[in-house]
Amino acid sequence: MAPAGKSADVAMGGPVTAATEDRVELRDGGWIRYWPRFLSQPKADRLFGWLRREVSWEQLRNRLWTFPRLTAFAADPGVVYRYSGVTHTGAGWAPALADVRRRIERTTGAQFNGVLLNLYRDGRDSMGRHADAEPELGVNPFVASLSLGAVRSFVLRHEASGEKRVFQLAHGSLLLMGGTLQHHWTHELPKTARPVGERINLTFRRFITSDRRAAPKRSPRHRV
Repeated sequence: MAPAGKSADVAMGGPVTAATEDRVELRDGGWIRYWPRFLSQPKADRLFGWLRREVSWEQLRNRLWTFPRLTAFAADPGVVYRYSGVTHTGAGWAPALADVRRRIERTTGAQFNGVLLNLYRDGRDSMGRHADAEPELGVNPFVASLSLGAVRSFVLRHEASGEKRVFQLAHGSLLLMGGTLQHHWTHELPKTARPVGERINLTFRRFITSDRRAAPKRSPRHRV
């Protein structure tokens, strides 16, 4: 997604609202940190409205299936992200997204150069069980997930034991995954039969753009 204007109506201004941060330690060295009110409701509402109106959403397809959600991508020029038979290429940042990135970086202490945007239109849209283990993400990547709109269940599952953790991600909340989580846990946003509204998720990652990439311990798996 190339840089775009019309960002004045979503300028957030002032300090980030990051109340009540929780850290959860997980098996085998993984962890998550969660800020349930990273953005105040008015700021989250404005950002949701801007993303819904201004982003060029598309429903991706590969040779085997159609993705059950709408998607967009923004990143530094030169960043390339490949998964599930599709390829995204960075073309710069809209000002509103660049502002969100800066605020997330200040709060988490991590650096990001790309964001995958997903729009879940209702309970039939979903994200399949997977781990963010692509080589271009490095060995133990930080992945920051900003949730806007309807509350949906985010499911973490430990591969060896089958242990499952379920989190209800609130409107305006921020979730950070770190440590060895991507080696031992998968995550998903399952379908739901209950009536739910639209949800937008922004997942920030740091992509290694040089040829000298640190390989993960296992092969990446993405499932629709």
